[in-house]
This record gives sequence, structure tokens and C-alpha cells, in this order.
Amino acid sequence: MNVKQEEVLKLEPQLLWRFFSAINAIPRASRCEERVAALIMAFGKQHGFNTTQDEKGNVLIRKPATAGMENRKTVLLQGHLDMVHQKNADTSFNFDTQGIEMYQDGDWVRANGTTLGADNGIGVAAMLAVLASEALPHPPLELLFTVDEEVGATGAMGLSPDLLQSDILLNLDSEDEQQLTTGCAGSLDVTVSGTYEQEYLPEGWQGYRLVVMGLTGGHSGVDIHTGRGNANKILIRLLTLVSEALEFRLCSLDGGSMRNAIPRSASAVLAVQQAGIPVLHERILAAAATIRGEFVNTDPKLEIRLEAVMPPVRAMPAGFQQRLLQAIGACPNGVYRMSPVMEHLVQTSNNLSRVLVEDGAFHALNLTRSFIEGEKDEVARLIAHAFAPAGAAVTCSGNVPGWNPATGSDIVRLVSDVYQKIFRVAPVLRAIHAGLECGIIGAKYPHLEMISFGPNIRDAHSPDERVQVSSVQKFWKLLLHVLQEIPENDTCTRKLKS
Repeated sequence: MNVKQEEVLKLEPQLLWRFFSAINAIPRASRCEERVAALIMAFGKQHGFNTTQDEKGNVLIRKPATAGMENRKTVLLQGHLDMVHQKNADTSFNFDTQGIEMYQDGDWVRANGTTLGADNGIGVAAMLAVLASEALPHPPLELLFTVDEEVGATGAMGLSPDLLQSDILLNLDSEDEQQLTTGCAGSLDVTVSGTYEQEYLPEGWQGYRLVVMGLTGGHSGVDIHTGRGNANKILIRLLTLVSEALEFRLCSLDGGSMRNAIPRSASAVLAVQQAGIPVLHERILAAAATIRGEFVNTDPKLEIRLEAVMPPVRAMPAGFQQRLLQAIGACPNGVYRMSPVMEHLVQTSNNLSRVLVEDGAFHALNLTRSFIEGEKDEVARLIAHAFAPAGAAVTCSGNVPGWNPATGSDIVRLVSDVYQKIFRVAPVLRAIHAGLECGIIGAKYPHLEMISFGPNIRDAHSPDERVQVSSVQKFWKLLLHVLQEIPENDTCTRKLKS
């Protein structure tokens, strides 16, 4: 462990930060959470708690109430084990083998050139700290550690409807300390796929790689309204502008990574005839200056590069190339509709997250979010219409239900009152455009009262991700006070399985 990480371990509350460091030492990409799940299973069994793992990989630990609180309502604490793996282009890091290198920067904790994993590592660390604490008063507890939240939420989707016994769900996956989350958008994976016949290029054509990089990126739910650049869209815009000035042939294209991350980089390999090389440089230079000016406030580190490469052997036919560029250019991206009910809330959006063109095949991955099921379907139809001229097949999967705002529930009132009592200011009650597992769990357990809260986490899903130390302290304090204030179960006394 380096010196900078040792400094993080000295932060308060030390128990929480030590657990955060422990899970950050373990690679935990979506669908690769076996090692961190094993750590939590071992921890639960070591402390004598009822600890189980279901067939999806979710871990459930039950902790009996402290003395005198046995008749309180049972509370479910919930967070997800996986994190988004993103790194800067100039950062040498292997997410499969290395632990996150974190350090303190004033009132913030960051990672060295990668995502930090505060989403949702801080929530998971808080849950482990609650389990480990012997002095904390609390009602009967269930602690659910889900898997695969960031990709398909298959962990929560696969929960058995008779697994949980709780009355109240406290989701610890929110990212604004002053905000209590009372609702979230649902999501839909929209995948575009197709093929084309490649053609051999005549001799004498020169190869070039066009690169868009250095964009801010971010969370496709939390940050979709900020106007940050989408590398896939910018790259297609550049190629379209070039096509208006000279003939070129597209050989391959690779942009973006995960569905829930705004694409930060994209590149394409193209071929031009020798006579067109000066025009190519001139058009790219002019377009790059214009685009950088447009994104100077949201993406100040945007870079557009054009570099010579070995002449490609095969390329996309000219006619199909035009149809595909038009299709990707027409694909919806960004905010589709703002909420007419809640101020400043995005109701529906789409993130054109991943585009891959190579070896006679193309794919475009989208993540559509909305509070309204019909609008998710409408955006999917628009995507299908955009790609129809390219003969693409469009499939929809991973439909995750949203969580309709419930600002008047007993648990919302309780947490709001506790927040105002200890911090002397009223919290903000809001729904968010990002996805939480509350909607999925609530659909399986409709009796659950739900609320979500967490510390200040900024730029999640990007290497700029950071968590505010002082807000973690407030988040922890709020969690402890809420657990102490959980009311008695009015109907019956429910005891957790021993």
C-alpha cells in the first residue's frame, strides 16, 4: 500500500474508509464480482451472521437487532458490488489484476488516472461498517449486496420474491449529500447490429487514423443533461464533413465503452487518394477548431488528431458508407424530453455509448432511460428508423423498471426529519434520471417503503470520479441516526432467521 492510500485510511469514520480500501483492492468489474463477494461472504460468516449467496451472486447478510430494538421494523440496507472501469488514455493500469490507487486531495478522495469506485463502494463500505460495529443501536437488519448493477442489473432482476423479510429499504447508492432520492428512471438496452460486404482498395490509397479523445465523459444518467460531448457523435460529424469535400473510404471505427458511460474517445481508420490528402488535413483542421470552440466549457481537454497509418487493404463500399454515416448521425443522443412535472429533471434520454465497425460488421449500443415506459419504446423506434437504411437489426433487452417518486411515504418523512434535526437544514427531495435498483426491488416487494441517500460523488463513470470526505462523514452520521429512529412494527413482531 502506498503512502497516499495510507492517508485515506486515517480519515473519519476510519471503519468505513478501511472497508472502502479493502474492497478497492479487489478488481470488481460488472459480472466479475466473485472475489469481492467472497470477501463479504467470509466476513459475514466470520462474525456469525446468517450469510447466504443466491444463484445470481447476490450476497445477503442478516444481523439481529440490538437489545431493546427487536420490535422495530426490519430495515434492508442495499448497495451494489460492481464498479465501472474507466481510465485515462495515458494511464497504464490493468483492471483485471490491480487494485484502485486512491489518494486524498483536500476534501476529496480520487484515484490515480482511473475511476475511483465510490459508486457504489462507499455505500458497500458503510454497510460493512454497520455490520462490524458492536456499539451501534439498530433494528433488525438485512444487508443486500447486489451484483452487475452497472451493466444489466441482473443481480437485482434475479432476486427471488420470497428472499427478503424487510419493511423498509435504505438504498445507499445516491451521489448528492443534500438530496434524498425518492424516485429514479428506468432503462432499456437498445442494440443495433448489421453486416456489409467489404471491398478491396486500389493501390495508391493512403491510410489515416482520425482520433477524438480527452472528452469529459461521465454518467449517462447523472450527466446526460450537461451537454458534454459524445465522442461517437463528434467522430461521425467529422467524417461527414470530410465526405462533403472529398472521397474517402471507411475501414474501421471504434468508439466508446460501456452503455452507462458517456463516450470519452473514438477513432476511425479511413483511406484517401493521394490527391485528397491536403483537403483531408484542411477540412479536419478547420472542423476541429470549430468543435473545440463549441465544447470549450464542457470538454476543455478535447483533442482531435489525424495521423498517417499503413494503407488499409479493404474498406466499406461507398454507398453503404454514406448510409451508415447518416444512420449514426441521425441516432438520438442526449436529452429527449425534460419532465413536465418535476423541475430540472430529465424525463427521457439516450446515450449512444458504443459504436464498432470492423471486418464487415457494425454494432451500435444504446442506453435509453426514462420514467415513462412509452417514451423508452418511442426512442427505441427512433433508433430503429435511423438505422433502417443501413439494413440493421435492432433488439431491445434489459428493460429495467423505474421507481415512481414517493415523496409522502413514512420513511421519506422520517429521514427528512432526521436530516433537518441533525444538520439544521431541510434536505432536497428529488427523483433522479440515473438508475437505482429500488425500482427493480420495489416491483418484487411492493410493500417496501424506499428511500436512497449517499455522499457527494462527482463525475462517476469517468477517471475524474471523486468523493467528498466531509460529505461521507455527514452520510455516515445520517445513516446511524436513521437506524436509531426506525419505528416499531405496528402489526407484528418479525424476527430474522438466525
